[in-house]
Amino acid sequence: MINLTRLRVELRNFALQDINLNIERGDYFMLVGPTGAGKTLLLETIAGLHKVQAGEIRIENTDITLLEPEKRNFSMVYQDCALFPHLSIAENIIFGLRVRHAAEGSIKKELAEIASLMKVDHLLDRKPGKLSGGEKQKVALARALAIKPRLLLLDEPLSALDPEGREGLQLELKRIHQELKITVIHVTHDFDEALILGKHIAVMGAGSIRQTGTPGEVFRRPNSEFVAHFTMMRNILPGELLRKNENLSLFRSGNIELVTNIHADRASHACIRPEDISLSADISSRDGPNSFIGRVVMIEDRGMGYYVIVDVPPEICCLITRRDFSQMDLAVGQNVKISFDPDAVHVF
Repeated sequence: MINLTRLRVELRNFALQDINLNIERGDYFMLVGPTGAGKTLLLETIAGLHKVQAGEIRIENTDITLLEPEKRNFSMVYQDCALFPHLSIAENIIFGLRVRHAAEGSIKKELAEIASLMKVDHLLDRKPGKLSGGEKQKVALARALAIKPRLLLLDEPLSALDPEGREGLQLELKRIHQELKITVIHVTHDFDEALILGKHIAVMGAGSIRQTGTPGEVFRRPNSEFVAHFTMMRNILPGELLRKNENLSLFRSGNIELVTNIHADRASHACIRPEDISLSADISSRDGPNSFIGRVVMIEDRGMGYYVIVDVPPEICCLITRRDFSQMDLAVGQNVKISFDPDAVHVF
């Protein structure tokens, strides 16, 4: 549906360079990356708010690179909602329809339908100042959807909400997308948010696209050290790919050798997600290809579990549940065994 080809956009001392993206109709597409990566600039360029220096933007095979923003029929929702404080919630929702001179009957019908969809029927007579942050974002989404846009653009819409409000609105966005089948491009720096909502994802850094794929592919199979760090891989080990056979490859990092079922011609890094590593206080045996004895050097309480840093060497970070931590009675200085399957080791 949306195709970006070799897009270049210059804005003061920053630029988007050689952006290539294909976003399918009905996709929930996430643009993720650290602050300053260029995510909002790319979103606003798709909306038509910035001049394109090179490349093109196409929708349904129609070139819209130079098309005015108001003719694209896209809706955009920012993190700060941007509701009109002097208008009621109902008037805010139908604002775009009024601007388009829609018929009164059509406006009333659309207001009733969208207010019901967004579950804000009971708020229609209020003013924005009387609403919570989550309610304001629901109204902003209702206003954006009321005009039936071809594309919904969301710029960190959940970042200003508290954890409970954020989780609730994530579920609402998921429900709305399933019901309307609308194409969405959603900007965030929160990878957990991308995993929950996204069908596909692009990781951005310093004005360029670093990797695209499903959230699971990017999360488990990063193609670079940059993406691995952004997705909180934690265990990113430099080294070299030594040899491979029909089924498995061997990667050496320092004094340890890792067995992986990923095949590559060459690789300079291996990575393992902390949650893919088993940890045991029983060091009497080492079984399996990726099994090592090490010493606990740090324990980090992460709320729902613990990061346990084990020095083999090198240092390996494991994620264990609170229950397992309690049962093993782990302590800094203790010797433990760590192990993981070959398919948990990714190389790039």
